[in-house]
Amino acid sequence: MHSSKSPPDASELHQRSNPTESCLLRTTRVPDMSDPSPTSAAPGPVPLTPEEKALRSSSFGEAASLYERYRPGPPVEAVEWLLADGPSTVVDLGAGTGALSRLLLDRVASVIAVEPDDRMRGVLEENLPAVHAVAGRGESMPLSDDSAGAVLASSSWHWVDVVPALREVARVLLPGGTLGAVWTGPDPEGPFLVQAQALLGAGTSSGADDGSLADRGPDIAEMLLDAQRFETVLAIPDGEPFADPVQHVHRWDIALNADELIGLLGTFSWIILLPAEQRMAMLAEARRLLREGLGVEGDTTVDVTYRSEAWRTRLLD
Repeated sequence: MHSSKSPPDASELHQRSNPTESCLLRTTRVPDMSDPSPTSAAPGPVPLTPEEKALRSSSFGEAASLYERYRPGPPVEAVEWLLADGPSTVVDLGAGTGALSRLLLDRVASVIAVEPDDRMRGVLEENLPAVHAVAGRGESMPLSDDSAGAVLASSSWHWVDVVPALREVARVLLPGGTLGAVWTGPDPEGPFLVQAQALLGAGTSSGADDGSLADRGPDIAEMLLDAQRFETVLAIPDGEPFADPVQHVHRWDIALNADELIGLLGTFSWIILLPAEQRMAMLAEARRLLREGLGVEGDTTVDVTYRSEAWRTRLLD
């Protein structure tokens, strides 16, 4: 942990981050996502019902300003990898408040941000006037046929209806164009979250009756990871006109203080959708757990390992 006299604004998170692992690249054939057989021994994400998915996907406008401030976009390394084919016009699909669009502006000639939520898109338009922002979603983009060299989705592809979205992307892309999806967030295997789970789990199992760590709900690590998280995989079903995707993984550390950790937590859809009183109680409990269980309060920062998982495929000619 570190003590910082003047923590920088969270919009500068990447500027103060430290790489922890060189980029990894592998080629893979994505499994058929309808196959219920497990791919590893670890428990997988808990799937959302269609109703829950629709509700959560439309929730982010309620926290547009928090999202802009506390949600770091993908790392530059992942963005440059997604742009390896040198597209001129790039669509940022599910652009939110523009974390990916901001990185694209200096790297391509034209950026089109497609975002369904008026509030999120409004923040993007105010902060990034050079980006052409339009209302739309993965299954229906107000764009011409063969109009983009790449369609990229940053922490948004899991909200789409995959087959209709793939066909819409195929319509918009130039022949041989790139479809890319990247997910960015705290790494469940990072030291801070592993330590948080161990320390807070020990506090719960100790049977302590002082109320400091016992008799509580999910610990801070579980809150940051969200039990109903999503598969970070770009799956291409059989019959769709895309090549087998390749994957790129990058890890790095970001120093966060308690306010920034709580701010990050407040951008998650399951938190946004809680009734106001319950949401405030949950965030207050998270702040208490950080202070009492992990010693994170005030200007003290802790290195949180982030993981970016990017996938790239090409529209077949």
